[in-house]
Amino acid sequence: MNRIDFQVLADVRIAEAKVLLDRGHWSGAYYLAGYAVECGLKACIAKLTVAEEFPDKGFADKCFTHVVEKLVELAGLKPQRDTDAKASAAKFANWTTVGFWTEASRYAAKSEADAKALYAAITDPTDGVLPWIKSRW
Repeated sequence: MNRIDFQVLADVRIAEAKVLLDRGHWSGAYYLAGYAVECGLKACIAKLTVAEEFPDKGFADKCFTHVVEKLVELAGLKPQRDTDAKASAAKFANWTTVGFWTEASRYAAKSEADAKALYAAITDPTDGVLPWIKSRW
């Protein structure tokens, strides 16, 4: 997959999450919304790659993770994210909410409140995690 594939997939996953949210499928909406963030961060990581340059195996292996915080670090976005989150209580809260998402969420029953909170944290046009990521991918 390339950077554009991950960008498209981030948009698809958040759209799918919205459909599930609107239909009351809280657990599925929660799970897919988190994948939108993961795909967005992987698009940021892909942006760091250089065409025709052989990738460092250690770095590449680390990128095969679903852990949001690790992906933020691998994308080189942690310092800016931390600065922005300190400057805005809403951004801080949204990143905190997203930080609770894990790949294992697929096995968890999530409430309506959980799903709506995660979706809002990701999509808020001013302080949302996905718009922040998109400005850097």
